Amino acid sequence: MELEQMSLPVNNKLLSAYWSGSEKLHTFFEYKLHDTAFHKRAQYLKNMHYNTNELSNIIRSFMEPFGLSPKVNEHLSHLADGAKVIVGGQQAGILTGPLYSIHKAITVILLAKEQSEKLGEKILPLFWIAGEDHDLEEINHTYTIVAGEPKKRAYSERTVRKTMASTTDLNKAEMKKTINKIFKDFGETKYSNELYQFVVNEMDKSATFTDFFARLMNAFFKDEGLLMIDAAFIPFRKYESTFFKNIIEHNEKIAEVVVAKEQLLNDSGYGTPIEANVNNANLFYVRDGERFLLERRNNHFVNDQANVKFTKEELLNIAEQTPENLSNNVVTRPLMQEMTLPVLAFVGGPGELAYWATLKDAFSVLNLQMPIIVPRLNLTIVTRQVEQILAEKQLSVLDVITGKSDHLKRQFIESIQDEEAKKKIDKLYKIIDAQYEDLERHLIEQQIDLKQIVDKNKNYHLQQFDYLKSKIEQQVLLKHDNIIRQFNIIATEIFPNNNYQERVYNPYQYINVYGPTFVEDLLKLPFAITNNHYIVRL
Repeated sequence: MELEQMSLPVNNKLLSAYWSGSEKLHTFFEYKLHDTAFHKRAQYLKNMHYNTNELSNIIRSFMEPFGLSPKVNEHLSHLADGAKVIVGGQQAGILTGPLYSIHKAITVILLAKEQSEKLGEKILPLFWIAGEDHDLEEINHTYTIVAGEPKKRAYSERTVRKTMASTTDLNKAEMKKTINKIFKDFGETKYSNELYQFVVNEMDKSATFTDFFARLMNAFFKDEGLLMIDAAFIPFRKYESTFFKNIIEHNEKIAEVVVAKEQLLNDSGYGTPIEANVNNANLFYVRDGERFLLERRNNHFVNDQANVKFTKEELLNIAEQTPENLSNNVVTRPLMQEMTLPVLAFVGGPGELAYWATLKDAFSVLNLQMPIIVPRLNLTIVTRQVEQILAEKQLSVLDVITGKSDHLKRQFIESIQDEEAKKKIDKLYKIIDAQYEDLERHLIEQQIDLKQIVDKNKNYHLQQFDYLKSKIEQQVLLKHDNIIRQFNIIATEIFPNNNYQERVYNPYQYINVYGPTFVEDLLKLPFAITNNHYIVRL
């Protein structure tokens, strides 16, 4: 593997301003991203109390079914002794979901190592699995490459209920069909069979989306000691009981300050990432694994769809007795994270940065402090096949992402068109049109009213000319299919559907080509936390 950095135009205004250390953003974040911030935050955490011994036991019980490596055991011991954590998280996608799930975990691990050295104390990597999320349509698919184009491959099982990823049973027969399609699309390499068997075996051991995700992530990162916790893990939910009560007690004020902060963010030109509402309780009620968003109405917490209505006291009792029946949303999840974990820094993507920007005052309501926010690494993987095409075309990855290669493809297609054939067809078009006009004049003179039939007949012939023209164009393109396919390959691999590769494909597409040490070798590269985009050449 070879590593290269490139500077990309940043389309996300908030991310660009955050990297620049803009004073304008000071009101939205507690810290600027700087070494001194980590020292300051570490000192702050020394004055906070966390039951890290219990937390370590909970994480151990969650991870034990997936296998505890020596490094994970070591990190659990450090956590029990009060070590701080770097946290990042993601939904439980199929085959770990898009590549950026892996990129987040890598960022978390590298940042934990870096800060351990700089602070002279053990800092641990922790991955927060958003297993409580219920939008399964976001996680039930991945993309492969078929005939040079991105192809969506989705798990076909559907449910009308808003069940959480952690409570939705896998239909293993249907999931295996999906995995079979995905691996067929990957194509056969010397790694394929072993890789396929591993994935299917891990799926067979899994009961839910979250189980499957956690098993695959643990396989990638167990030797790095990456700790994992599922937000919907019942022992963790019970651990959160007191913290849910804190959120309920301050519920109205949290909603109020978030709405005000988001309005300020919008006034500053950064939009409304969560579209907060003062009546939103920012909590879900969970019944039979299904989530229902609560809102405050007439001094009650209600959801009409679920036909539930709680007084504040009743909701506090739920938090006390059965906290597994509560779940956080985009506002309260960061608050819960701060109350449960000694978070030195949170690693997130551009979308997460935007909604965290609305939450600083919500942290203050609970007498908490927003942690340092660190944008995740951004990577594009370049296979040898793509590398060869880029070299042949004298193009760079940047050229593909910024549209230069697409422009060259269009220019090439225009240059190979048979203009003479088009002119001859256009000439025939004019001749036929003129002959039909002559026929219409004759029929009118003879007082024969067949205009509709004549027009229909004429249109039929003209359509045949268009058809002939399109078939000529197809044959011309077929003659140059190899060159056009090369342009399509680099666009599909590097910037599929006009989107970054890391948001579309899963890591197994590249493991199938590179081999089982793909993630291990990525971790050996000399990454730094930077606003540049990394190119990894396989």
